[in-house]
Amino acid sequence: MKKSVLFVWACLFCLCGCGRQEENAELLQRSFYNTVWERFDYVRNDVEVKAPTTYNLSMRISFTDDYPYDNFSMVFAVIDAEGNPYRAKGYKFKLKDADGQWNCEKKDDCYTFVLPINKQLQITDPGKYQFKIEQRMPITPIVGVKEIALLNNE
Repeated sequence: MKKSVLFVWACLFCLCGCGRQEENAELLQRSFYNTVWERFDYVRNDVEVKAPTTYNLSMRISFTDDYPYDNFSMVFAVIDAEGNPYRAKGYKFKLKDADGQWNCEKKDDCYTFVLPINKQLQITDPGKYQFKIEQRMPITPIVGVKEIALLNNE
């Protein structure tokens, strides 16, 4: 009897801890369902920072089988209110294995990845900032990208 009670408590503990998902605030979002992504077509959004803030950023991006590459290359930039670069960094993510198979499961005709961007982006001065994603693929426009979102994992 004691073992079954302990088992039930252990299951409830796992359900409460493991089943809980963190809320992710979308800082920017763009859909490409009716278009392709051109080279200098930046995905951007203005963010008002009212007090010193630390962001834990990731990017959710969805691809279809039409996407011709095994990786995704981009630049993420933060620009201050005067138009000066506050922070910028290039990223290259591997999406497929050596055999050309996607590194995630297909759901709703898309392969969706949540990729880490910056876990400790600190903005100390209040003001308006622009968060911008620039795709850096060798041949554009690129097809097969369906949605992109920048998330703050609170």
